[in-house]
Parts: sequence; C-alpha cells; structure tokens
Amino acid sequence: MKQYELVIFDWDGTLMDSVGKIVACMQQTAKVLEFPTPSEVAVRNIIGLSMQEALNTLYPDGNESVYRQMIQVYRQQYLELDTTPSPLFDGAELLLKQLNQIGYQLAVATGKARVGLDRVLNETGLGQQFIASRCADEAVSKPHPEMINQLLNQLNVKPAKALMIGDSVHDINMANNAGIDAVGVNYGAHGESQLLTSNPKSIISSPLELLGFLGH
Repeated sequence: MKQYELVIFDWDGTLMDSVGKIVACMQQTAKVLEFPTPSEVAVRNIIGLSMQEALNTLYPDGNESVYRQMIQVYRQQYLELDTTPSPLFDGAELLLKQLNQIGYQLAVATGKARVGLDRVLNETGLGQQFIASRCADEAVSKPHPEMINQLLNQLNVKPAKALMIGDSVHDINMANNAGIDAVGVNYGAHGESQLLTSNPKSIISSPLELLGFLGH
C-alpha cells in the first residue's frame, strides 16, 4: 500500500533548472527600467511566489503601474532576450515516468502563470505526465494553501495521501499550511539549511532520490 496517492511538484528549481535564468531576467529588468538591482539571494528568495507577490517583496514602494511595466519587461527578457539555458534537471523526466508507471497521480503547483506553465509543458513534452496543475494566476500565491487545496478537491485526495515536492520554503510552507507532507530539493532556489527551517519530511539532492524516499 503506497503511503501517498498524489505527488505535487513545483516547477522552477524543482523540475526545471531555471533559477539562473529567473535571476538574470529579474536583474536585467531592473537595469532596463533603472530600478535598484536586486541581489541574487533576493531574487532566489522570491522564486515560487506569484509575480505580483514577488515584485511586492522586491519593490515594496512600487505601485500597480510600476509592477505592470516590470512584468512586461521581465516577460520580454525571459521569452525573447535572455539566453540563459533552463534545461530539465537530470533525472526529472525519468522520475515522472516512473512515478506514473508505479501508479501515482502527478500534479504541478507553480508560481508561474498559466500561459508560462503551458508553454514549458509543451516545450518539454511533459504535459502528459500530469493529471492536474495550478498556477499563480489561478489561486492565492504560495505559501497560502489554496493551490494545494484546489488540487486535493479536484482529484478527491485526502491531505494525508498527498506529498509536495519543492525547492523553496514557500513550497514547504504551502504544504504545511495545507496539512500535507513535503520533501525539499536542495538543488534549486534554497539550500538545505534554509529548507530545514520549514520542517520538510526529507531533503533530496537529485530528482531520482525521491523514489528512495517513497520506498521504490
């Protein structure tokens, strides 16, 4: 009997090695608009949040007009101008396929907007691996539990049967707030010491290590 029925993945920094690209694009956005450039640590700390929440955190004195302008420039940087690669992490695709073969339901809960998640699911060919997904423009931003709660309701899964996988404290805290277990990954936005502050069930150093945690 499997302990979990549903495994929910964050995307950036958990399945896709996109932290470097996000940092570069956010810093370049600030330079283009002549705003103070956030440090790499500051940008890493907002990865996983909705864009609105991220900008509120980085630029608390901004207004809606400023944020709209920043989002427009950031998207142009991310989609058209920045060339930082963002491949899937080694083993990520194999992990998803193996979990599906074992019989887990898989879902995504991400700080990306729907259009962004749909784009990368199409580009990577991973869309067929997931039964459901929730994005930052469809629910309250992490660490609020709404994304997870919506997925549990949609899939009729009890909290005790769900597991969240993420690379940031926002992911782990969202899981805590939803009453589900979480596993942190230490190769994304936040390192092991930072993740441990949110009390994940375990911390893994590569995607395929999740199979060992699950007993496979």
